[in-house]
Amino acid sequence: MFAAAWAYGVTGLFAALDPLVTRWRPGAGTAVAAVTVFADLLLMRALDDVRDLGYDRRFNPGRPLASGAVRVRDLGVLYAVGSLAVLALNAVRPWQVAVLGVQLGYGFIVVAAHRRSGRPSGDRLLVNLLVSLPAPVLLHAYLYAGYLHAAGHRAGRPGLLAVTVAVLAAGHAELAKNLTRTPRPGERTYAAALGLRGTAALALAAPALSAALLAARSEAPPAWTPAAVLPLAVPAVAGYRFLRGRTRWPPAAPALHLLLTFAGYAALGLAR
Repeated sequence: MFAAAWAYGVTGLFAALDPLVTRWRPGAGTAVAAVTVFADLLLMRALDDVRDLGYDRRFNPGRPLASGAVRVRDLGVLYAVGSLAVLALNAVRPWQVAVLGVQLGYGFIVVAAHRRSGRPSGDRLLVNLLVSLPAPVLLHAYLYAGYLHAAGHRAGRPGLLAVTVAVLAAGHAELAKNLTRTPRPGERTYAAALGLRGTAALALAAPALSAALLAARSEAPPAWTPAAVLPLAVPAVAGYRFLRGRTRWPPAAPALHLLLTFAGYAALGLAR
């Protein structure tokens, strides 16, 4: 469900910000993109499991790789076969294949370099965030290439704005998902680098800026503006509860915010 919401929502976002669009409806290409995003997220998760193996053995011992249920070699085979499968699925669209190939190759190189040198250290979350950022950006670029193919348009500034809006929205989940006042010894949290209040402030500012950009630049009728801002209620309530003394950021809130955000993107696109 999350992958489908991502693919349909972000594709709708491109339509919502594209001044050349008069009508947008998802088609077969969007369905292929949803399957591709689902597979891609699984492959990225496999790479993350390999990179975080030492950490997961301490804090998430039930994960398949950390528990010994699967081996690193098994995930390597999964990644190779899965990459070929998603590239074949998109073979009729060369630009999408090219973007996917770069994204999948980049992810592999990052993890291979980490396995070889141990750098960057998993404890340096901000550095790892910057190193990992190209992967989701390229996945959004893949969706944009599919949108352009279906619409018959050329790339332009609205596409860059849409990717910025989506990345900022996803930034909330990245910052908030492990936010805690009392981390366990060795537990990774952005609060170690940014401070508790600093991390909470950024976790709230990122989706707010994302929604503000979308509301200001959306080409959908003004009556649909609430679709851009209503998802902010989730981080607002979660942030209030956390700042009032809750030990951890409510764990379900980041994912719920993203799902509602993607639904809002799709609604704005359909309103064109």
